[in-house]
Amino acid sequence: MTTSGVLAVGEARVTVLGVRHHGPGSARAVRAELERLRPDAILIEGPPEADALVRHAPGLHPPVALLAHVPGAPSRAAFWPFAGFSPEWQAILYGVSAGVPVRFCDLPAAHTLAEEPRDGGEDEPPDARPADPIGTLAAAAGYDDPERWWEDVVEHRSGLGGDAQAHGSAAPWFEVIAEAMAAVRDGHVPGEREARREAHMRRTIRAALKQGHTRVAVVCGAWHVPALAGPQPSAAADNALLRGLPKVKAELTWVPWTYGRLASWSGYGAGVTSPGWYHHLFTVPDRPVERWLAEAAGVLRDEGLAVSSAHVIESVRLAESLAALRGRPLAGLSEVTEATRAVLCEGDDLAVELIQRRLVVGDRIGRVPDGVPMVPLQRDLRDQQRRLRLRPEALDNELDLDLRKPLDLERSHLLHRLRLLEVGWGTPGQARGKGTFRETWTLRWRPEHDLALIEHAALGTTVAAAATRRAADRAGGGSAALAELTALVEQCLLAELPEALPAVLAALSARAALDTDVTHLMAALPAMVRAHRYGDVRGTPAEGLAVIVRSMLDRIRIGLPVAVTGLDDDAAADLLKHIDAVHAAVALLAEHTEPAAEHTEPAAEHTEPAAEHTEPAAEHTEPAQHAEPAGRAEGERERWLATLRGLSDRQDLHGLIEGRLTRILLDCGELDDAGDRMSRAMSRGQAPARAASWVEGFLSGGGLLLVHDPRLLSLVDGWLTGLSGDQFTDVLPLLRRTFGAFAAPERRSIGERLRSAGHERDRGDAHDLDDRRAAGAVATVLSIIGRAPARTTEGER
Repeated sequence: MTTSGVLAVGEARVTVLGVRHHGPGSARAVRAELERLRPDAILIEGPPEADALVRHAPGLHPPVALLAHVPGAPSRAAFWPFAGFSPEWQAILYGVSAGVPVRFCDLPAAHTLAEEPRDGGEDEPPDARPADPIGTLAAAAGYDDPERWWEDVVEHRSGLGGDAQAHGSAAPWFEVIAEAMAAVRDGHVPGEREARREAHMRRTIRAALKQGHTRVAVVCGAWHVPALAGPQPSAAADNALLRGLPKVKAELTWVPWTYGRLASWSGYGAGVTSPGWYHHLFTVPDRPVERWLAEAAGVLRDEGLAVSSAHVIESVRLAESLAALRGRPLAGLSEVTEATRAVLCEGDDLAVELIQRRLVVGDRIGRVPDGVPMVPLQRDLRDQQRRLRLRPEALDNELDLDLRKPLDLERSHLLHRLRLLEVGWGTPGQARGKGTFRETWTLRWRPEHDLALIEHAALGTTVAAAATRRAADRAGGGSAALAELTALVEQCLLAELPEALPAVLAALSARAALDTDVTHLMAALPAMVRAHRYGDVRGTPAEGLAVIVRSMLDRIRIGLPVAVTGLDDDAAADLLKHIDAVHAAVALLAEHTEPAAEHTEPAAEHTEPAAEHTEPAAEHTEPAQHAEPAGRAEGERERWLATLRGLSDRQDLHGLIEGRLTRILLDCGELDDAGDRMSRAMSRGQAPARAASWVEGFLSGGGLLLVHDPRLLSLVDGWLTGLSGDQFTDVLPLLRRTFGAFAAPERRSIGERLRSAGHERDRGDAHDLDDRRAAGAVATVLSIIGRAPARTTEGER
């Protein structure tokens, strides 16, 4: 039995190089050993369907990944990531540059994707192998940290740390790894999936030898070395093991990857927690500790923190001293992190976290050139990214859009279309300006977005066409709820998909006509009103929206009196959210009729040169083309308020609903007896819990009303102070939730008002004291305590 990692077959030699899938020392050693061996064939752990993609490797910018997927089944996909410091990547680059055939030898993706949907990669079934073979070796060596053991023994040693050529060969280290894995695997029985994978690797090796190759190099995970270089099962046994495997159609391509994804999950089941650190070790073999700490100082300076060269020098000394004390050949990540925390960051954990995010993990994202096979949808998105100057990045990137500018409007359309296609590259935020022409997005590219584009490739060759088809399919499925359809209308308008609108509006009209649940109508109305408004603001026609909005609002007014009957606390709170949303939508509908006010923004907000606003000025001053007539919209508002007025006078309302309706009508100038209503709600005839609910509903719009209306504040104060101890304890959770929602300045102002009112009462009480009438009581008290009353003159009497 051989444990050297070399298998002799006649005159041919198969050298199996066991590696850690993402390790800078292993990557250097593999490259050096391949240059020494000069193989005539290189086999790499990975899906064989990707053999034709190897030729694109020199033009790729890692980190990248092989993406395997089953068309039409988005859950059946897997990624095989590669970084610049991955040994397999270095083997691919060597083979392509040297003209040596490079092939993948793992189980085909057609078989692995035919299994149950899984995260992808090489995770083994339970108990198929030791939980952590590296950890087993580390424990045997007396280490409690497998990562540190691997760095000390492999990554930081000269044989694998960049000086392999100077020392002659890295082969002894591969022999040591092979022997160690043979010891760990002694007595191990592979699980079914692992046995099939290793059987296919052996089959690929036999095929390479049969084709006449005599110097074959195999680059694979160290765990597999004994199975490939040790005693071999017969070819018939391996073929029998692989016979009858389930199979699906699998397609593969290269996609960009990120260091963040490499840190959290890997297609090899061997992700690394510090890809930025490993990238540094691989690209900076000379004085890596000094240069790393200098980069860390630069990150801190960029954030405005004072870090001098003396800090860097002292941190280097501390890292090297820690490594010497711990018997390490080179300061590792733990040592430089401790030195960074103690010296550069002066104990500030937030600064350490910044370096962890920026350097230890890193924000690097790979790039795939145009020559790599892509579906038309991917290529169209890439063309639009270039044209609109939107670069995909791995970190969050804030983007502010002014929709009056053609470039920003097109960017908005693209991001909204991608969201329809479930490509969440952009997440919309709250616009900072007051006008309707502002949008704020947070952009962050993730590798999964390419998979989503591939899965939706059948919908169209462009993003616009695919989004249009996707919207029409969602509307035509027949299962979409009313709220989903109204949100879809809004999405179509924001994404400028006029061809999808007729089908979506038809489905919406049919669903609204059949839906008898008033809460569904109330949940759907706000999005419809926003869609009607945005369609006008953006110049996107949406005929039929106004008719549907009016019809839904009429049905809400008719059904609301029934919906407010017999509600418990949870149902009342839920309905209250719908009432507030519909009220805001009705206000927006009325505001939408104003000719120019809605398009005005503070002058200071527009700091761009006037030349950038290429649209005619009249576009922002004329009434919206499809706006509702002012009289009709105002009539809708009056009818809605009339409905609320009728409800507010009912005696069977839940306290939360009644209080909120009172507040809405008061804010709209529809009530002049709010104080009387509050007095009745908090009278002694009302249960404290109901009174507290009424107060919660009334004050849910904010606490400024109590600051500016002394009578209402006095009523609430009097009610609270009149509660017994048990009653106060019962209503305290409601009161805490109500007043806790107020802004801090509002709470402070209310407290100051109450304190001032208390002082005034105290002064008034002191001024009203009748000394003559109190004299008798004072004399009695003084007698009880043994003191004689003071004599008074006749005049004082």
